[in-house]
Amino acid sequence: MKQASVPITQEMKFLSQPLNAVDVDGVFEGYASLFGVADLGKDVVMPGAFAESLKKRDAGAVRLLWQHDPSTPIGRWLSIAEDRRGLRVRGKLNLAVERARDIHALMREGSVDGLSIGFRVERARAERPTGLRRLEKLDLWEISVVTFPMLPGARVETVKEVPKNLASSIRAGTARLFS
Repeated sequence: MKQASVPITQEMKFLSQPLNAVDVDGVFEGYASLFGVADLGKDVVMPGAFAESLKKRDAGAVRLLWQHDPSTPIGRWLSIAEDRRGLRVRGKLNLAVERARDIHALMREGSVDGLSIGFRVERARAERPTGLRRLEKLDLWEISVVTFPMLPGARVETVKEVPKNLASSIRAGTARLFS
């Protein structure tokens, strides 16, 4: 007996405001993965899935790529850690690289804000009734800035801005307080 197919609809979400608070160093933060949330391929990353991988490979050893292309590194990860929500990342675009400067400009405009993980599955279990695959142990190789992430909630959340005169403002404020 043939089952009726369900039409696939495309859903688009846009940033309410562009990420225009980009510092001169290209530092940004966000979530590359969220725990317990199914991606578009029906994979669900479980809490603790990255723990062993992060013990053997620090943030500097995980590549920061553009669109999962190994020939297009665009910077480096400053920190990668699991928290209660998912895989929290902080990265820095290498603004000496032309592609990274392009991505920096796109992030400022709010045109690009997706994050996506590249990994090898070490342990997973399939749920036959739901069709979901629970990813319990992953070997994390790279995290990419992407246009369309498989996990729609995996996004750049903030792009750090450091005011140009931050140090002098702090000194002036301190002088006023303690003079």
